[in-house]
Amino acid sequence: MRNRYNLAAVLSAVILVCCGALILGQKVNAAGEGKITGTVKLDGTAPHMKGIDMSKDPYCSKAHASDPGHLETVLAGQNGGLENVVLYISEGLSGGALTEVPTEVPVFNQKNCMYMPHVLAMDVNQKFKVVTSDQTAHNIHPLPNPMINVGWNQSQPPGAPAVEKSWKAAEVIPVQCNIHPWMHGWFVVVKGPYATTDANGSYTINNVPPGNYTVTAWQETYGTQMQKVTVAAGKPGTADFTFKAK
Repeated sequence: MRNRYNLAAVLSAVILVCCGALILGQKVNAAGEGKITGTVKLDGTAPHMKGIDMSKDPYCSKAHASDPGHLETVLAGQNGGLENVVLYISEGLSGGALTEVPTEVPVFNQKNCMYMPHVLAMDVNQKFKVVTSDQTAHNIHPLPNPMINVGWNQSQPPGAPAVEKSWKAAEVIPVQCNIHPWMHGWFVVVKGPYATTDANGSYTINNVPPGNYTVTAWQETYGTQMQKVTVAAGKPGTADFTFKAK
């Protein structure tokens, strides 16, 4: 009889643990399924992007023989969608949604003597890689505020291994190549979930728990805009931004 009671107690405990795990898993899944979507557009005519003279490096010049390089400070599609705009949650995050560091490793590539992507977003302490696809030497030189992050300056000759780094604090950091003066890009370091617009100006910020937030849109020429957004359980929030051309 005593063994029967002991077995019943063990089974009850197992059932309670399983139920608790199921409920916790449902809560975690619900939190991770939330998202914020939208578009970022330019109102007006996009400024002309000047061409780049790469003649001082024969490799770079040849790489763009049929596709001349140009500045990428404002890239707008035919529908006005702005590319390379970083969206992030500047207010409202808490707990794991704020402190969890993504395991994805973003890549900043030096290809055809340009930075791809031109703007690389990442979370604080998130590892990222700088690689080179070119058969010419480059020099990767981020320029953070020394009171916020520690800068570095490292050469990458052809075939060099990836440089793996992270940033300890949120900051918008310009990047340059000391060898090729036309090479400019950005590391946009934020805290929490983020997204970068595609060629159509569309974006999706994933892993946002239900709640009320402020979303900030950053663009290198036009600065920042902010919007209040509510994410409900099972229903994504929406935030569309429009920058005025100048």
